[in-house]
Formats: sequence, structure tokens, C-alpha cells
Amino acid sequence: MKKVFNSLVLAAALATAGIATQANAAGELDNLLQQVKKDRISEGQLNKKREQEFSSARADKQALLKKGQDELKAEKDRGDRLQKQYGQNEKTLAVRAQELKNAEGTLGEMFGVVRRAATNTIGSITASNISSQYPGRDKLLAELAEAKKLPTTRELEELWIALQTEMTESGKVVKFETEVSQLAGGQTVETVTRVGSFNLVLDDGSYVIYNDATGKVQPLGKSAESHFRSSAKELASAPAGSFVPFYVDPSRGGILRLNTQKATLEDRYHQGGTPGYVITAVLAIGFLIALLSLFTTLTEGSKMKKQLKDTSNPSENNALGRILKIYHDNRGSDVENLELKLDEGILRETPRIERGINTIKILAAVAPLLGLLGTVIGMIETFQQITLFGTGDPKLMAGSISMALVTTAMGIIAALPLIFTHSIVAARAKTIIHILDEQSAGIIAAHAEKEKA
Repeated sequence: MKKVFNSLVLAAALATAGIATQANAAGELDNLLQQVKKDRISEGQLNKKREQEFSSARADKQALLKKGQDELKAEKDRGDRLQKQYGQNEKTLAVRAQELKNAEGTLGEMFGVVRRAATNTIGSITASNISSQYPGRDKLLAELAEAKKLPTTRELEELWIALQTEMTESGKVVKFETEVSQLAGGQTVETVTRVGSFNLVLDDGSYVIYNDATGKVQPLGKSAESHFRSSAKELASAPAGSFVPFYVDPSRGGILRLNTQKATLEDRYHQGGTPGYVITAVLAIGFLIALLSLFTTLTEGSKMKKQLKDTSNPSENNALGRILKIYHDNRGSDVENLELKLDEGILRETPRIERGINTIKILAAVAPLLGLLGTVIGMIETFQQITLFGTGDPKLMAGSISMALVTTAMGIIAALPLIFTHSIVAARAKTIIHILDEQSAGIIAAHAEKEKA
């Protein structure tokens, strides 16, 4: 019984729990239904709002489209009007241009003259040395040369003043201060002396030029020759109103630029190359030997002159004294032996007196041969360059040709003074030997007379 009762109690409990569960589920479904109804209402309101916004935006776009179409039509109408107006203006301009041409009459010829004068003058005035003192004169000329209308009275006056200034200042020698560009960089303010429109010089005698591209005064790449600089320095330091000789460049700097590009004597010397250096060494050695020989002969000649004044007391510091000493030491000998001894003494003195003279002669003969050798070497190098590079650029062959010519000139230049020097030294030596022979002959003659007596 007890078990049956427990089973009934359990069944009742389960039934009660199931009823409670069903009741809870029904409540949740009601809530869900209510929530769905609320969401449907909200979604409907939202969709309605969106439809209103889309409708409003569509109306705006329609309004913008209509506005754009209206503006496009207005611009097309304006374009048509402007095109018609442009055509009408072209016709009007053509009519006015013809009227202007008719009104100008002979003034058109003056316009052409002014433009031609400005065009022809602008180049010379721009590059003129006077522009270094009066810059900016070319601006008005450039405007007149490119003008499309008749010049005004003021412009004509300015053109006249520019031409008159150039003509007047070209006959003056004046000083002014301006900036001078330096070759190493930078600028310095210098006092420049302007000789008309020809040259510009500084106080130190340096020539300068006006660079119209930069509008600055600048020195030459290479200094002018010394006699040009000394003349320019004298001009720069001369007082006003004085007359000073001066080298004027009539090409307004062109010849001066070319002159500074000329090779100097030093440049010419180095163009001789190795043969030229050898020729220089030969000349130096020849001169050194000649100086030593000349010193020896002059010294010996002066000592012999003193000895001639006192032949009774021979001295061994000169050739004549040594010859006289031979005579004094051999007074008892016969004429033949004395003559042989004196000849032997003269022969012994001759090499010392003539020392180096033959060497000078040889060097004088060798110098032209070395010059000829340099010429041959230069011509060989010239033909080698022609073989490699052709004859299109003469500058490639200039160095070798210069070597060929310069070495020839150097050989001749070295030989001429050596020949003259050899002649002088040889003459001095012959004079000394002649004195020795003369004194020796006199001694032998006097000794022979004594023996006969």
C-alpha cells in the first residue's frame, strides 16, 4: 500500500510541474507576440520616413537637373552671342587698322627708321666699354626694337641721348669706380680708367674688359705683355690734361684678347720638349766653358803684359815668364838646343791656353744638329697623329709642328752665340801664343848674335 501511495504522490507532483511549465510557456509567447506587433509598427514608421526622404531627395534632384539644363542653355546662348560679337570685332579691328594706317601717313616711315636704328645700335652699345660706366642703356633700345606702335617723343629723345652719349664718351679718357670680378672669385671695387670706348685699365696697369653678358668688368685670362702694362700704368697715374703714349685696341678689346692668347717666350721654349732642353744644356755648357776660357786668357794676357815690362826677372805665374825662365836657365846652350827647349816650352803652354776652345766649336756644331733632330721627331709625331686622327682638327698637330719648328730655331739660336764666343776666345788664345812665339824668336835671334860676336 505504501508503495502505491508513493507512486500516486509522484504522479501528482509531475502533473503539477507540467501544468506550471505550460503556464510559463504561454506567458512568454504572449510577450513575444506583443513585441512582434510593436516592432512591426516601428518598422512601418521607419519605412514611411524613408519613403518621404527618398521622395524629397528626388524632388531636389529634379530641381537641380532643371537648374543645370537652364544654365547650359544660357551658356550656349551666351556663346552664340560672343561668337557673333567676335566676328563683328574682327571686322571692326580691320577697319580701325586701315584707318590707323591711313592716319599715320609718313609717320610709318619714321617708325621703321626708329626700329632699324635701335636694332643696329643695341649690339654695339650693349658690348661697349662705355656701358661699364653707364649701364642699362640697352633696355630702351631693346624696347624700341621690339615696339609695335609709334614711339613717343620721350622715347625718341632717349634714343637720341643714348646715341649722343656713345659718341661723346668715346672721345674721353675718364676714371670711375666700379666692381671688378676676380678670376679667383669674388668682386672688388677698383678705380678704372676708360680710354674712350676702346680700353679699360686699372691703376696697376692691368687691362680689363667689360663682359656684356654679366654686366661686370673682369680681368683678362692672361696678363698683357710688360710694355703694354707699363704704358697702361703710366696712363692710369698721369694727371688730368697730360699727354701719355698708350697702346689703344681699336677693336675694343678683341685684339687684346687675341694677344693674350699668344704663346709667350716661355711657352715657346717649353714647346721644344726634350730636344729643346738638351739644346739649352748644350748652350749653357758652351757658355760656361767659354767664360772659363775667356777668364783664363784675359788673366794670362794681363800677367804677360806685366812680364813684358820686366823681362829680366821672369815669373812662373805666367806663360811668358816660364818661357823666359827657360832661356835664363839655358843661356850656355847653343842656338839649336835653346830653340828646341823654347819650342818645347811653348808647346807645353799651348794646351793650357787653348783648353776648352775646341769643345766650344764642337758644341756650336752640335746645337743645330740637335735642332734638326727635334724637327724630325716633331714631324714623326705629326704624321702619327694624322694617321690616328686624320687632318680634321689642326690643333691636334699644332703641338708636334711647334716642336719641329721651335727646336730648329733653338738650335740656330744656340749655335750663333757659341760661334761668336769661340771666335773671341780663340782670338785671345792666338794672341797669347803669338806673343810667346814672338818673344821666343827674339830670344833665339839675340842668342845667335851673341854667339857670333
